[in-house]
Amino acid sequence: MYAFETATQLIARLRSGKLKARDLLEEYLDRVDRLNPKINAIIWEDRAGARAAADRADRQGPLAGLPMTVKEAYDLTGSPNTWGIPELANNISSADAVVVERLRAAQGVIFGKTNVPLGLGDFQSYNAIYGTTNNPWDVSCGPGGSSGGSAAALAAGLCGLEMGSDIGGSIRNPAHFCGVFGHKPTFGLVPSRGHAPPGVLSGADIAVVGPMSRGAADLDLAMDLLSSPDALDAPRAALAPFGDRRLKDLKVAVWQDDAFASVSKACRAAVDRVADACRQGGARVDMAARPAFDSASSHALYSSLLQGALASSLPPHVYEEQKRLAASADTSDAAELARTQTADHRTWLMHNEGREKLRWAWHEFFKDFDVVLAPVTLTTAFAHDHSPNSERTIKVDNEIRPYWSQVFWAGLTGVAYLPSTVIPAGQSEPLPVGVQIIGPAWGDRTTIGVARLLEAEGFAFKARPDTEFDAGHRARPSQRSPGEVLG
Repeated sequence: MYAFETATQLIARLRSGKLKARDLLEEYLDRVDRLNPKINAIIWEDRAGARAAADRADRQGPLAGLPMTVKEAYDLTGSPNTWGIPELANNISSADAVVVERLRAAQGVIFGKTNVPLGLGDFQSYNAIYGTTNNPWDVSCGPGGSSGGSAAALAAGLCGLEMGSDIGGSIRNPAHFCGVFGHKPTFGLVPSRGHAPPGVLSGADIAVVGPMSRGAADLDLAMDLLSSPDALDAPRAALAPFGDRRLKDLKVAVWQDDAFASVSKACRAAVDRVADACRQGGARVDMAARPAFDSASSHALYSSLLQGALASSLPPHVYEEQKRLAASADTSDAAELARTQTADHRTWLMHNEGREKLRWAWHEFFKDFDVVLAPVTLTTAFAHDHSPNSERTIKVDNEIRPYWSQVFWAGLTGVAYLPSTVIPAGQSEPLPVGVQIIGPAWGDRTTIGVARLLEAEGFAFKARPDTEFDAGHRARPSQRSPGEVLG
């Protein structure tokens, strides 16, 4: 009855007393029993603990007993935190991640965890521990990655709110593939402690943690709860409020496509639809404006910094293998990847200087614009592909492209630490398609505020009938190159 409502709507019902947290939890658990075997979004549950939490939930708390799930990669006391890596199958969290602590303190009832790819390193979500997650809109396709289980659970009406993470589109890509909302915060805004492999306290460069939902207002609510500093971090100034601005008050740039990573007709059409809605609402829309940098150079810089961030988590023996490969005369893509991962600190500092120049270019650009509309990735959801990474490709309309070219549109903002909010923007039958709203650093309230305005114009979550689901795929062992982690 209530499963597809937004978190904000559900919290209002819970707070009024017209809906009890335990009853809503039981509705979600019933749906999990019926539907999760077909999509495999939720891969661990604590029903007894959740029922007890729902029974004692304070309905005046910010989340008022809202049943929810979180991505498997978060520490949640008593639950496995494996990142989909078989060697970590027996790793059980002994404490909560900062994000989990805050959600629980706000009276969120966390009853389960959602699936991820091996090492969080894919645009799909499957691994040898938990199996394959299917897209609720078409089970022959994946839900995206690495927060694919998160997006699939929301789209299937299995939970009220979700928490994902993103270093290479891992919130945005699944939100786009499954037709839900997702917010990639400004880097460093939401503490990531407790979202890491065992024994790791520091967060990775570029990586962020953030909310996913069925409504734009839910993202605002979640950011209210999550965007304060960790214990060792200095307090930050409050984010600038979006206020009561309307579409007519906005200056909107549109980055509809790029020759370096051109997108499908469906993705271009989605950006056009959102741009048209802004224009019809009175916004000043500019289809040609771009920041003062070359997109190919930006992507090369992102790729270098990304691999530098990921190299620190490579097992010692893998890192030594990469060093040997980097020192060889090999000119293959694998060898070039190894050279990036094993670059010296001076090289990293040079790349970081390049990033600072990008950040300032964006800063100057946002003096003239409030937001940028852009594609999320190259295509809508694609068919399951469990072949070795080196053999994979992605089909963009009728053109075959390298599989990892999908990361371009995520890296555009990731490298510069910018916030980005994904909204549903229609369908390319039968699959959803999204658009990302990019804002200036610390402009999280602006990107979410624009998402709320566009949601009111019809760019909203749409549920697919349960009867459309079909039997899912089974997992096969994953094969991943070192360092391919999308967070």
